[in-house]
Amino acid sequence: MAEQKATNITWHGGAIGRADREKLLGQKGATVWFTGLSGSGKSTIAVAAEAELLKRGRLAYVLDGDNVRHGLNKNLGFSPEDRTENIRRIGEVAKLFTESGVLVFTSFISPYRADRDSARELFEAGDFLEVYIEADVETCEGRDPKGLYKKARAGEIPEFTGISAPYEEPEKPELVVPTQSQTVEESVAQVVAFLEEKGYLDAPKG
Repeated sequence: MAEQKATNITWHGGAIGRADREKLLGQKGATVWFTGLSGSGKSTIAVAAEAELLKRGRLAYVLDGDNVRHGLNKNLGFSPEDRTENIRRIGEVAKLFTESGVLVFTSFISPYRADRDSARELFEAGDFLEVYIEADVETCEGRDPKGLYKKARAGEIPEFTGISAPYEEPEKPELVVPTQSQTVEESVAQVVAFLEEKGYLDAPKG
């Protein structure tokens, strides 16, 4: 839990509520938290799912791990402590997007269950959807789109998840997407179908 250092602050509510924004957008806000090893397909699926939802007239946005580290989290490394703070910050940002009525796809390895659980605790029930992008180390290393596994094996990247740092698989994710046995198109269709089935692509009733 991050320490509250600011004092003499007051929460200010707005005149427009979340339900108003969701009604305008015709959807329910939610954070779809993609977790999995580097090379499992998180970013690829997130970007493609975002595009598919926009085709359907739904507003989605991708928060990508590498991109966030170029700005908001550029002062963080990959130690366990920095990974925890990385996930804490992005959880707070994703919550803001969710409350604005947007469907957020977060693409982060987020290797530790405790950190993912802490992120979940920020959200109301049903607002946080943990999606395990499932692919084993051998599959991901065979892809190695960024050449990171090769560098990790050579000792050039310390604390690399799956090689020299652990990855803790989700125990009860809302959805498992087995990318080592299906195509990107099939994976995207699975994610979108899940959101549709659960009612996130429709405006809330009432």
